[in-house]
Amino acid sequence: MATSLSSSLHEANPYEGHPNLNELEAEVLWQYAKLSQNIKELIAETRRVSEAPDEKMLKQLRALEVKMGLVLTLFKASVWAVINEQPLADMSGAYTDPSTADDTIRH
Repeated sequence: MATSLSSSLHEANPYEGHPNLNELEAEVLWQYAKLSQNIKELIAETRRVSEAPDEKMLKQLRALEVKMGLVLTLFKASVWAVINEQPLADMSGAYTDPSTADDTIRH
């Protein structure tokens, strides 16, 4: 019923030809009535969306979550590969502190 009321309200001005209203007043009242109807429809749709989750959107978000998990895994693997490709420091020599290296050379 709301749809038929909404469509009829948007098609014809119910205030047109009213004996107590001039043309401008009828037009303003019609615009307010259309605005009121749009707000009522918006409220109804907002309630519908907030009360029950949108199953289609949930499926899309789940697919996106899986893809993001895959991207994260591939990114981690790429970082690990880059780290492993770097040459290893010479592990046979002892670590020398650069600040004390000059002292040992002088002695």
